[in-house]
Amino acid sequence: MKPITVYGEIGKDIDPEAFSQLEKACDLPVSISGVLLPDAHVGYALPVGGVAALDNSVSPAFVGFDIACRMKMSILDITPEEFEKERKTLAKILDGVTSFGLGADFSDGKRKHIVMDDPRWDEIPKARELKDKAAKQLGSSGSGNHFADIMVGEIIKQKEWLPLKKREKFVALLTHSGSRGTGYQIADHYKDIAEQKTQETHKGISKNYAWLSLDEEEGQEYWNAMQLMGEYASANHELIHKHFVKEAGLEILGAWENHHNFAWEKEDDEGRKMIIHRKGATPAEKGVVGIIPGSMGTPSYMVEGLGKKESLWSSSHGAGRVSSRTQAKKNHDEAEYRRFLKESDILTIGVARDETYQCYKDIGRVMELQEGELVESVAVMHPRVVIMGGGRKSDDGD
Repeated sequence: MKPITVYGEIGKDIDPEAFSQLEKACDLPVSISGVLLPDAHVGYALPVGGVAALDNSVSPAFVGFDIACRMKMSILDITPEEFEKERKTLAKILDGVTSFGLGADFSDGKRKHIVMDDPRWDEIPKARELKDKAAKQLGSSGSGNHFADIMVGEIIKQKEWLPLKKREKFVALLTHSGSRGTGYQIADHYKDIAEQKTQETHKGISKNYAWLSLDEEEGQEYWNAMQLMGEYASANHELIHKHFVKEAGLEILGAWENHHNFAWEKEDDEGRKMIIHRKGATPAEKGVVGIIPGSMGTPSYMVEGLGKKESLWSSSHGAGRVSSRTQAKKNHDEAEYRRFLKESDILTIGVARDETYQCYKDIGRVMELQEGELVESVAVMHPRVVIMGGGRKSDDGD
């Protein structure tokens, strides 16, 4: 088995089953190394919060079904005091320009973006088949843990690239979503191809741990499709932010974004083409800006990567779940949730029982395990408006 680096204590911070999943990935003949980050929990094949480096090979299952799921953060030209006065109005505007939930779209043609002119939509057969679907879902968000939040934050570390000073407070729009149904179907399609190809040369490998060589046509085709989904996911976020500020009469002072559920190419010390799969992990190369969200009721962080090689230049992508969605629904305490919302004064729309703050690890502990080693925190933000696709009406009674 290839080397694994763990940030956190197995059994305390991280579910042992998540470690077992990464062990299996690191036992593959194309494996180079693996990393388990402090938000890690059991996922499909590779654990969420897991990073795996493969030798000149890409695994569609390791990238995941929501290809290029990502975070985007925009600092807005409104003071926290002004925002609080207009909070309900701004929440309704944000709810109006987003479209959440399974199958959510803008099929009436209200969303347009140059990404739909990318030639790869016609060059890649599976992408061509899904182009109309992608056009309809352009600018929308999915279900699950995808969100659009308005947060009030404070700069805790001065940086030249920030338009704000240390201790200065600000208002930001944070969004989390990916490549929608198009990305899912592309992932599923190439996962099946990877399983067939892997079985031809390595019988007995679990289907969920199959890969495609980048020296072969199928591997290159998936790689190009993945890159296209990265551009498409970025466009979805851009449209949400663009339409929100337009409707709200605001401007964006600065914007940053980062992928997770993606694969990157990097040459290792031996000159090999190392493909780094980050399944729910944030790029943390030296100086790279990342956004690490907490839960709907806990702080989120803007960070700068410290470029730690042992972590495969990665950090956590969030707080990480404490249990499965099914178990989270069973454990949900509605009375406590309502009390928390009232005390915290958070305006929420569509937060399902399996997406409340009760379902996630302590973001403070998660950050403690990587602060100063994998990342440096630049700003901390607290949720004031939270919109998700859980189907519930506004929790403040509207």
